[in-house]
Amino acid sequence: MMQSFIHYGIHFGLPLVVAFGFFKPIWRKAYIIMILGMLIDIDHLLANPIFDPNRCSINFHPLHSYYAIAAYVLLLLPKKTRIVGLGLIIHILADSVDCWLM
Repeated sequence: MMQSFIHYGIHFGLPLVVAFGFFKPIWRKAYIIMILGMLIDIDHLLANPIFDPNRCSINFHPLHSYYAIAAYVLLLLPKKTRIVGLGLIIHILADSVDCWLM
């Protein structure tokens, strides 16, 4: 229960804090873009079973691989892709917390 609260708190709360704190003039747009980072969970459809509460997503699913994470970090560099990169990194952080708490 607490693990889910932390996981979804990071998924939905941290982007809100970042959007409001760093992108105040466009915080709504920034928040929505960062929330859309959850779309990388589409790679869970490739796994069998699709959801396993005892599986660490990091480096298991293709869009959660270390190579993908490196690309997400690179998205932080150009100003035009920074919000997308932040959303993806926050998503990976939320999933990493699950791995640490297992």
